[in-house]
Amino acid sequence: MSEPSNESKGTSLEIVHPNAAGIDIGNAAHYVAVPPDRDPQAVRRFECFTEDLKKMADWLIQCGIDTVAMQSTGVYWLPAYEILTERGLRVFLVNAAHTKNLPGRKSDVQECQWLMKLHTYGLLSNSFRPTEEICVLRTYWRQRDAQVKAASMTIQRMQKVLTEMNVQIANVISDISGVTGMAILDAILQGERDRYKLAELAHPRIQASQEEIAKSLEGNWRSELVFVLRQERDIYREYQKKIGECDEAIQAHLKTMEDKAEPGSKPGTPKAGKRAGGNAPRFDLRGELYRISGIDLTRIDGINIMVAQTILAEVGLDMSKWPTEAHFASWLGLCPNHQITGGKVYHRGSRHVENRAATAFRMAATSLWRSKTYLGAKFKRLRAQLGAPKAITAMAHNLARLVYRMLRYGKEYVDKGMEFYQQRYQQQQIKWIEKKARDLGLVITLAPAGTVN
Repeated sequence: MSEPSNESKGTSLEIVHPNAAGIDIGNAAHYVAVPPDRDPQAVRRFECFTEDLKKMADWLIQCGIDTVAMQSTGVYWLPAYEILTERGLRVFLVNAAHTKNLPGRKSDVQECQWLMKLHTYGLLSNSFRPTEEICVLRTYWRQRDAQVKAASMTIQRMQKVLTEMNVQIANVISDISGVTGMAILDAILQGERDRYKLAELAHPRIQASQEEIAKSLEGNWRSELVFVLRQERDIYREYQKKIGECDEAIQAHLKTMEDKAEPGSKPGTPKAGKRAGGNAPRFDLRGELYRISGIDLTRIDGINIMVAQTILAEVGLDMSKWPTEAHFASWLGLCPNHQITGGKVYHRGSRHVENRAATAFRMAATSLWRSKTYLGAKFKRLRAQLGAPKAITAMAHNLARLVYRMLRYGKEYVDKGMEFYQQRYQQQQIKWIEKKARDLGLVITLAPAGTVN
């Protein structure tokens, strides 16, 4: 038999993980495949009970497996992932979108065998998963976010009920969940119907006059609508309690995390006009984030404390998981993803990614519209040239790179100012015009406006 040519050797796949296994994750049972030479029954089915998952880990170790590939299917993979990692196995969490289009697999058995084969040859990339302490923080923060959203829905339902009663308080008070709004609602639910007495409950800082507030508080007071209003008020207050409990859990967990800031150092004075919002935690979250990260992300224009907390809860503090800032921006789905066929671009746009950190960066970019800073000036120019959606994505990309540099290298962000950006942009435009003139065989002379007749 003749020896294979060098060309055929170069095209053969190399085994990267010889002791690999594949798991097809399900909601009731998992199918696990190991190499055929490890066990006469190379594919086994394990139910999702904890006892069965421990048996699965024992079997994999008995077969000499040291790495496992599984798809991130819903939340069903979490118990198996935790048990396998506790037993010392290296688990690759694979995005199902990377393997779903490959043909030829019609059953769970074939699926787990295919995952094992791909993983053996190193054809699967591991998904990002933060450290355990960041996972705990992320769970608390996501739960808090869910409670805040649920509370905002109760506010909307209260406004709807008030409108049905023709109580137009929302037209004179910007937030009915504030001090004035809740005081008036409590009085209404206690039976007060005199609109002038209700108007007297307004806080002195309310801009509307007592007469305007009283005028808005005359309604039909239907009993069934008052009943609904009472229930929604009670539900809102219950959500506020739960949000407070989340804040306590977040604060307690942050205190367990290691200090990275210099002893005795504190974050600088917050920038003027930077609002954390009415839903911000009631403790010094900015100081805690500075302590565990050693930097103050809120120095970046557009990023307030809520956005900074969301970013850190989703991506963590270790930026070495991404080799460069370009890898980080690509993982967030903020990079261009042009589709090219035959050398021609037939689709332009960014990759669709469900990522809470990317959403936070986009929200931060949107807030730059009124910012009189370097980043604000850049956003205004991009918005004029590209339109709002593309400008928001571009600025979110820019903010992601800045956050990466600060977390990876400990650099501080310094705003160079709107005037610096405008001067720099002007110089770039002048250089571009001079280059175009040279290409056309022309020479231009620059002079201040108004000096040439």
